[in-house]
Amino acid sequence: MRSFASLDEFSAAVGEHLGHSEWLRVTQEQVDQFAGATGDSQWIHTDPERAATGPFGGTILHGYLTLALLPAMMRAIFDIEKVELGVNFGLDKVRFPRPVPVGSRVRGGAKLTGVRETPAGHLAAVRMTVEVEGEPRAACVADTLSLFVAP
Repeated sequence: MRSFASLDEFSAAVGEHLGHSEWLRVTQEQVDQFAGATGDSQWIHTDPERAATGPFGGTILHGYLTLALLPAMMRAIFDIEKVELGVNFGLDKVRFPRPVPVGSRVRGGAKLTGVRETPAGHLAAVRMTVEVEGEPRAACVADTLSLFVAP
């Protein structure tokens, strides 16, 4: 984990790759819980038997489940001291270039692409790239926005 002593130190790192999260194995149980929470029970996500003969050779994560893993990945990659709170502010762009097979391991990489001061706090743009272990193409590339507020 990369730790920054202040928002000024964090801002000085614009353009830098901040690191990677640990590998995380994604399970069918997680996919099923996500399907239940969102109402998206499409068979490519929730029916392993049918999905085995489908286009992906097994069940795959919902794209939005992959996206939902980003906040925890970001917390594992970097920390900013002397910050009262950090909140998700939104996304500028999200792409899912390849599916994530259930049972695979994923990790996130973070690049700080911008920070600007606003009346509410520091708005940080971080490009998150989700990798699937052993695969050359990313599963998700998301330009995230987070608002950090100092005391």
